[in-house]
Amino acid sequence: MTTLLHQKELFVEYLQIEKNASSLTIEQYKNDIEGFFGFMTAENIHSLTDVDFSFIRVYLSTLHDKELSRRSISRKLSCLRSFYRFLERERYVTNNPFLNVRMPKSENPIPEFFYEEELEHLFEVSDLSSPLGQRNQAILELLYGTGMRVSECEQLEIKDVDFSLTTLLVRGKGRKERFIPFGSFAEEALKRYLKDGRNTLIKEESASSRLFLNNRGGPLTARGIRTILDKMVKDAALTIDIHPHKLRHSFATHLLNGGADLRSVQELLGHEHLSSTQIYTHVTKDRLKDVYMNSHPRANK
Repeated sequence: MTTLLHQKELFVEYLQIEKNASSLTIEQYKNDIEGFFGFMTAENIHSLTDVDFSFIRVYLSTLHDKELSRRSISRKLSCLRSFYRFLERERYVTNNPFLNVRMPKSENPIPEFFYEEELEHLFEVSDLSSPLGQRNQAILELLYGTGMRVSECEQLEIKDVDFSLTTLLVRGKGRKERFIPFGSFAEEALKRYLKDGRNTLIKEESASSRLFLNNRGGPLTARGIRTILDKMVKDAALTIDIHPHKLRHSFATHLLNGGADLRSVQELLGHEHLSSTQIYTHVTKDRLKDVYMNSHPRANK
């Protein structure tokens, strides 16, 4: 009889090999499944075949009691639905009890973004005479200057940087590749880091082709990048919260405010559907107001 742990491991292997899922997606799925297993144990349920609709309702109730967002609950349900679909395919279960569970309505929250003055403070905190300061500045310039995801930044290799065309080769969700241009500030920060900082950080015994290295000379992880950004916000004495996607949101918002069209921003962000990019349109009202006030003949006396 296969154990819950073995079934989870088989599903993770399926995500890696057949679905080409990103490391971040796999980690989230593992956490969601392990959380569900913990709830099953607490409720004295020891087999996935014993899970039914009434049990799922109790599980959902506990998620709501924890005051999780609708987006988090939807992600967990989607994960477990996919997990059961895989188990059904492999004949470990005979039905998928999550098929009849309705997803919570999405909240469509307004994306949080940095104002340009806040970003200027962030760009001033790194000590550009130190290897780590040079690395941190290059990371910040790239994340804001290209809008890439942290998981994409983590995977960058030196060969992905083309200074002649000032473009990056980025591997996105589902291993889809795209080229993103970068500007002069990012170019300067990257060249400085590659010439000085990276050569100081790298160690022969841990030589890596990855672009960004940690203080031991090994590949820098996505978690490490988040820690770096948190420290930069603290050093800049900003009383704001930061998450890496906030730089991505800022990239998209500032492009649209500057006059970029939605399709171009979609391509730069690597969004498969235009609807994913349209969440940024309602944060560009300041630009629309400026256009109106400066253009309409009856806007001002």
